[in-house]
Amino acid sequence: MVYAFKFDKVLAMKEKEKETAISEYNEALKRFEEVAEKLYRCLKQKEDYERIHKQKLQLGLSIQDIRYFQQFMTNLERTIHHYQHLVIQAREQMQAKQAKLAELNIEVKKYEKMKEKHVQTVLQTIRANENKWMDEISIQQFANRRN
Repeated sequence: MVYAFKFDKVLAMKEKEKETAISEYNEALKRFEEVAEKLYRCLKQKEDYERIHKQKLQLGLSIQDIRYFQQFMTNLERTIHHYQHLVIQAREQMQAKQAKLAELNIEVKKYEKMKEKHVQTVLQTIRANENKWMDEISIQQFANRRN
């Protein structure tokens, strides 16, 4: 006898959705890491330039150099602000993808558990039928020996 799990197609569909969600999450994670790395580089650059500027100020700088530095720092601040905004967006997207993945993972586990229970029920039914047949055969053999 072939016993089919009635939700096999649903389980397969859910597993495919889960795989898609995993790839989407990995892409979101990669995007977050890329943007965070760019933000880190900008912050590091700002720190380095401020340190260099302090050293140059102690040695003496022209007003023109100070203006260039201020303009550069203003532009760098805008870039940093832009990347901070992108990091926030990327983090939110990554967290949303992670939540979706967790939800799909739970659904897949539910269907797998249902399938597991179904298989156990089928095996118990098969064992019960086999035991029933063995009892019947034993009774017939016993009856045949008496005759």
